[in-house]
Amino acid sequence: MKRRASLAVGLLVAGLVGNNVVLAQRPEPEVARTIAALDRARPLATESLPRAVSRPLRSLDPHPPLSPKDTLPPAPATIPLDMPHSDFVDPALQDDFGTTQSPPVKKSWDGIRQMGTGAPPDPVGDVGPHHYVQAVNGAFAVWSKSGRLRFGPASLSSLWAGIGGPCRNLGKGDPIIQYDALAKRWFISEFAFEMSEEKRPVGPFYQCIAVSKTSDPMGRYHLYPFLVSRHNFPDYPKFGVWPDGYYMTVHLFDPGSAEYEGQGIFVFDRNNMLSGRAAHAPVGISNPSFYGVLPADVDGTKPPPAGAPNYLLAVEDNGSGFRIDQLELFEFRVEWNNHGTSRLVSVAALPTAAFDTNLCYGNTNCIPQLGVTRRLDALGDGVLMYRLAYRNFGSHQSLVLNHVVDVDGTDHAGIRWYEIRAPGPDAQIYQQGTYAPDARHRWMGSIAMDRSGNIAMGYSMSGVSAFPSIQFTGRLDGDALGEMTMNEAYMVQGGGSQTGSSRWGDYSSMSVDPSDGCTFWYTQEYYASTSADGWRTRIGSFRFRSCGPKVKPGPDGEPQPQPSEAPAPAPAGVSGEGSSSDGSAPQITAVRDAPDPFSPNGDGVDDTARVSFSLSKTAMVTVTIKDRRGKVVRRIAHTRLTPGNWFADWNGRRALGKPSPAGTFAYIIRAVDDGGNVAVEEGTVTLQR
Repeated sequence: MKRRASLAVGLLVAGLVGNNVVLAQRPEPEVARTIAALDRARPLATESLPRAVSRPLRSLDPHPPLSPKDTLPPAPATIPLDMPHSDFVDPALQDDFGTTQSPPVKKSWDGIRQMGTGAPPDPVGDVGPHHYVQAVNGAFAVWSKSGRLRFGPASLSSLWAGIGGPCRNLGKGDPIIQYDALAKRWFISEFAFEMSEEKRPVGPFYQCIAVSKTSDPMGRYHLYPFLVSRHNFPDYPKFGVWPDGYYMTVHLFDPGSAEYEGQGIFVFDRNNMLSGRAAHAPVGISNPSFYGVLPADVDGTKPPPAGAPNYLLAVEDNGSGFRIDQLELFEFRVEWNNHGTSRLVSVAALPTAAFDTNLCYGNTNCIPQLGVTRRLDALGDGVLMYRLAYRNFGSHQSLVLNHVVDVDGTDHAGIRWYEIRAPGPDAQIYQQGTYAPDARHRWMGSIAMDRSGNIAMGYSMSGVSAFPSIQFTGRLDGDALGEMTMNEAYMVQGGGSQTGSSRWGDYSSMSVDPSDGCTFWYTQEYYASTSADGWRTRIGSFRFRSCGPKVKPGPDGEPQPQPSEAPAPAPAGVSGEGSSSDGSAPQITAVRDAPDPFSPNGDGVDDTARVSFSLSKTAMVTVTIKDRRGKVVRRIAHTRLTPGNWFADWNGRRALGKPSPAGTFAYIIRAVDDGGNVAVEEGTVTLQR
């Protein structure tokens, strides 16, 4: 393995709208660190500024996308490219295509395109019950899942219309869109700051966060501006949804000297933000020893085990001074009542198959394109690609992640991907592979798992014989470990190359539809024809046939069991109907409520809350609504049910028909079988007026 050269070539400050800015350098390689380096972490002074509530998005006038252009000179090709510089060959290399037919693309349409919003676009997006929301630097838009444009493209400042503060006029991009499936809310963020006459970022630096009041992205948002740094520019923000907070990692730079100051890790007060209450100031720490860290982001509706810390990962190349090639796993435990006791702890160093993250010695003029001399930034240097996707399967927990590598010492870009199981001190790399099935280049990946454990990975592909295109591959749970067994497929085939800047974004986005837990949605950039900066983006979806069983969406688009469906498999020792005297208690599983919150105002939207569950054996079932004092408000079900999936609806009224006031109510599901065995499950639902 070769050792990294000193990085004299600068990295464009990631995601700044228009990118008409100074360069910021990546950090120099470091000597191998020990866990003692965590002692260098220092707290960051942060502030929570006055919050606000937006008008419904559907009633807002879209502000036009921001329009500065990239005026940086072309990146110099000052080093030999595509020349062997080592005899290293990636031992995890998959150098052939999978043999299983890839699934067809179900939905596909062009997303936001170049509208004066600068280059690169940094496309990002996520899918909810009924919509897909996408953002690029300077703009966002909302579509129905059929591809019908519902809002935008518009500046993210549209959300802050009529509201003062830094987020109204200072938004600069690096957007993140996430659907928080645990709370059924939309999360939208970008950073904000002023620029000097020399086009340098000027503090203080803010993170602007909008959290929807419901699962409808066209409704109102709770708006939160946070001061995250007074002096250091927080570049490359990446988020992860976790039960105790929204976790963000950034690269901190001195805006004057462009010197790297350290990895910043912040936690935002998710619980209060979901309720629209005043939020605690973010918990923030920085550490100069780390770089390229990502926080775990929950997929699916099953949360991590109670009290589990957020997991963060860094990739560490022995060519950059580390003892071996490895992944380092951290735990962040946040203490909202005492920020000073919040702790970032390194819990595992996971040796990997050898890899090489040095592509073109950091030169952004790296990946070739068809028909032009301009090359594209591989974004190597050990930067993990968004997202670090987490899923709790019950039987095990998994993290999937990816980064770009040089597969054979010729600056040939491929994607190293991993599945980590049992995150924590006992974490292990369950499987890993490097995907580079031919001589073309693949990079800028995003990876996720569906609810059946199948993996999909999307990415950009380019080469001397190919325009940059959007492609995807995948594997089924149970396939040979470390292989993408699906044949590669196009989301869209590019029709041109980029001739202006070498920058090709900082991330793309693979997500999983919360309506079925199976359909993957991916967004990435491409060119329809060769131009300096006439990029387009694409949004598309596909699903592996082996993911299932299918579920029928409920009123809010969430997976909704129905009585007509086949009964859920009974636990061991329970045979279903007729087994009521076997001595085992009934089991109530798959409990959920939707929509939450609901608003029974007669407008035909979210008027009824549905409590659904699965019953393992025949029993008398009662579903009761109680107020916060424990007083019974209404009994919405009392009947004998057979094994299967059931639901009960509440219209927000009391037993005699009087409307209940706004607030949070408990629902109690109680099942008693013929042998007197009892099972009880509880939950809460919020009623809004």
